[in-house]
Amino acid sequence: MLTPRQKVPDLIVETLSSGTFDLSKDGAEFATLVVFYRGLHCPICATYLKELGRLTADFAAKGVKTIAISSDEEDRAKQMAEKVAQPDLRFGYGLPLSVAKDWGLFISTSRGKTSIGVMEPDLFSEPGVFLIRPDGTLYFASVQTMPFVRPHFQEMVGALDFVQKNDYPARGEYTGAV
Repeated sequence: MLTPRQKVPDLIVETLSSGTFDLSKDGAEFATLVVFYRGLHCPICATYLKELGRLTADFAAKGVKTIAISSDEEDRAKQMAEKVAQPDLRFGYGLPLSVAKDWGLFISTSRGKTSIGVMEPDLFSEPGVFLIRPDGTLYFASVQTMPFVRPHFQEMVGALDFVQKNDYPARGEYTGAV
């Protein structure tokens, strides 16, 4: 399990439009918002990423860079980017499932074609949303076992005002005995 205020695992993936993404070299002023999505087969992911793309400029204004990443190969990632149609949103692809597990993401098996007629990969990761500080430490995390009920990006944008104004620390850092 990842722990707030501690370093996160390495994260390096290819992107559709900006070369290799290396979290340790992303250079965000406040943080990088890493959104792991299930893949092209997930209609909920497409809707979710449209919201992220729509708010990418708002995040950038608060010093937060955004990226959406899946284990899909390049062609499926391109199809998702076209479906989402948000040119400011970076798309990473080819996430190794071993890295997904390092990040605490849940892995699912294929159930065949989805409601939109797209085949699920044999194995894929479930969603996760992470806010990573420039020093590589975890600030916020939300990991799910299902595609439903994800954090709302508009709420995150609003929360950043409070967080930054009050120098609010990452919470959940205690790992001692209870």
